[in-house]
Amino acid sequence: MPELPEVETVKRGLAPAMEGASIARLELRRPDLRFPLPENLAEAAAGRRILSLGRRAKYLLIDLEGDQTIIAHLGMSGSFRVESGGPAAAPGDFHHPRSKDEKHDHVVFHLTAESVPLRVIYNDPRRFGFMHLWKRSELDTYPAFVGLGPEPTGNALDADYLARRLAGKSQPLKGALLDQTVIAGLGNIYVCEALWRAHLSPRRKAGTLVTPTGRPKKELLLLTEAIRAVIADAILAGGSSLRDHIQTDGSLGYFQHSFSVYDQEGEACRTPGCGGTVARIVQAGRSSFYCAACQK
Repeated sequence: MPELPEVETVKRGLAPAMEGASIARLELRRPDLRFPLPENLAEAAAGRRILSLGRRAKYLLIDLEGDQTIIAHLGMSGSFRVESGGPAAAPGDFHHPRSKDEKHDHVVFHLTAESVPLRVIYNDPRRFGFMHLWKRSELDTYPAFVGLGPEPTGNALDADYLARRLAGKSQPLKGALLDQTVIAGLGNIYVCEALWRAHLSPRRKAGTLVTPTGRPKKELLLLTEAIRAVIADAILAGGSSLRDHIQTDGSLGYFQHSFSVYDQEGEACRTPGCGGTVARIVQAGRSSFYCAACQK
C-alpha cells in the first residue's frame, strides 16, 4: 500500500497541472473501484475549478470551488498520469513497469488550464483504490479522518505528544506507531526505517520510552527526530516506488535504494561498527525488519 511519502509525491507531481485548472468533464469509465463511485461525482465536478491539491495521511485531496473535495486513495496499484497533446512522457529508468493498458484507465479528468486542454488519468489494474466526494468544510467528519493523529510532517508531532500517547502502553513499539490515531499516515516501511535510525527494537514496549512522570526519555526524543527525518528523506527522494507505485511523470522514486533495514533480511546492519545482521519477524501479520544487535 502506498505510504505517506508516495501520496505526497503524487500530490506534488499533479499540482502544476491541476491547480487552477477547470474540469471540463469528469469521465467515469466504470461505476466502481474498490467501492462504488459517488453517483453525482461527474455532475458535481463538471465546470468547477480546482483550487488546490492537498493530502491527509495517505489520502489525496482535490479541492474544488463550491466547498467540494474529491478524496482519492491509490490502493495497491493506482497511479495518475498527465497527458497534454499526446501520450504522457515517461522520463527516468523504470524499476517496476507501469500499467499502460487503457482498459485500466478508470477515471479521466478532462481539464482546461489557460485555454490548453489536458487530461489527468487514474489507472488502477487491481481496483483497490477509491474516490469519494465530500464537503471541504466538513472534512473532519469523513469517516477515515475522524480521530486521526497528527501528520509526521507537522509541528504537532513532538516527543511530548508521543509521551502522552505512549505512556503506560505495554504494546510493542512498532504496533503503537502504526496506530493511525497516534500518527497519521505512518506505515510499515517507514516505521521500520525510523526504529532502525533510533536504535529501538520493534518488540520494545512502547511505554518504556516514557518516564514515570510522563516525560519523554532520550530514546523517545531520538525516535521523534528519526520519524520526521525518514519521512522528509523519502519525500525528497520521490517516494519508495515499491510494487506498482510510480510518480505522475511515469518515473519511479528512488528512496527504496536507500532502505537501511526494510526488506534487507540477512544483510549486514549498516550501523557503523555494529556487526549485526538484519532479521525479519512478523508482528500483527506484518513483516518487521530490524537488527537485534543495535536495536534495543
